[in-house]
Amino acid sequence: MNYVELVGYLAGTLTMIAFLPQSIKTIKTKDISSLSLTSYLIYFSGITSWIIYGYFLGSNPMVIFNSISLLPIMPIIYLLIRNKK
Repeated sequence: MNYVELVGYLAGTLTMIAFLPQSIKTIKTKDISSLSLTSYLIYFSGITSWIIYGYFLGSNPMVIFNSISLLPIMPIIYLLIRNKK
């Protein structure tokens, strides 16, 4: 593994970990009153774009960690859409 890949794995790990506490709290409490569906959809679209970009670059860290980062935001988007009705 070269230094560039190592930085990619470090960045991916830190980004993924940074989002987890808020996601876990939101999923546990189901309190979405202060969350914006628009912001989460833009975030979801951005992460999806990074996955596609990483795929075309052949960057495993970019694809792996951005894919993992989508997992905790999907239930929040679901809660936001379900409670919007």
